[in-house]
Amino acid sequence: MFFKSKLARFPDEELMRKIHQGSEAAFTELYTRYSNSLMRYFTRMLWNNRAMAEDFLHDLFLKIIHNPLQFDANRKFSTWIYSVANNMCKNEYRKRQNQLRMDGVVENQSRDLDKELDLMSASDKLTMLLETLEEEDKTIFLLRYEEELSISQISQIVFMPEGTVKSRLFYLRKSLAFELNEFKMILNEKSI
Repeated sequence: MFFKSKLARFPDEELMRKIHQGSEAAFTELYTRYSNSLMRYFTRMLWNNRAMAEDFLHDLFLKIIHNPLQFDANRKFSTWIYSVANNMCKNEYRKRQNQLRMDGVVENQSRDLDKELDLMSASDKLTMLLETLEEEDKTIFLLRYEEELSISQISQIVFMPEGTVKSRLFYLRKSLAFELNEFKMILNEKSI
């Protein structure tokens, strides 16, 4: 039988205060609230590499344990934690770019999309399209449609005006809809 924690009624910000005071139960409650959604976020942002996403999730919560004072009490906790997660991903992107430059590896971006379309479902196609997006666009899209954060929260996480976030989401939806519509037409042609 599942029992609800006594801390379940506390807001995230209060739990952070309790974590600062050494409460393991408060940490467990925050972990329970955010671990699944952050795991999805890290997985999508880190090339669908589940092991890497697990490491990042672990590191993020270690940061909370070891230095709860990093939390800015003037911000909403959910916005803050996604900002930290986003910064961790940015650092990994920079690290990979530097490694590629140092190794002299040039990434070949050309793909045989026709072969991929033959093998992919619509969900797989969307995942592939998300991987081709610029880092900021991918972050905005995933925060809005996977993590279901508000435009205001996303604006605070990516340090971008709300109007810019809305505009980018509009054009992203339009572009992705076009690509997915094209995928549907290809499937229909093959069944004829």
